[in-house]
Amino acid sequence: MNIETFRDYCLSKKGVEETFPFDETTLVFKVMGKMFAATGLEGEEFRVNLKCEPQYALELRDEYGDIIPGWHMNKKHWNTVYFERGLEDDFLIELIDHSYDLVVKGLKKVDREFLSQL
Repeated sequence: MNIETFRDYCLSKKGVEETFPFDETTLVFKVMGKMFAATGLEGEEFRVNLKCEPQYALELRDEYGDIIPGWHMNKKHWNTVYFERGLEDDFLIELIDHSYDLVVKGLKKVDREFLSQL
């Protein structure tokens, strides 16, 4: 999956905005103000930090060489995923959805209800 497809998919999800909160080269996607994906725009390889349930994060790292502990993130809750090394697009979409869903699950009830009405 290339960065344009990744960007379009993230923006298609409810309540998502793209931001540059750290600098002009770190693209962050947030749902209701909470980050669920981040990528650098100047890296040699396209990779994305995605939130992940801790046990599942460990399982993914064990099974896939293209998934490593989150770069510059809490390694318990974040994975860095290399998007152009051969992982299937459907699988990458599942990982994006997992990250998004985890963040939505952690939102305040009022924010989840608002999001469900979008």
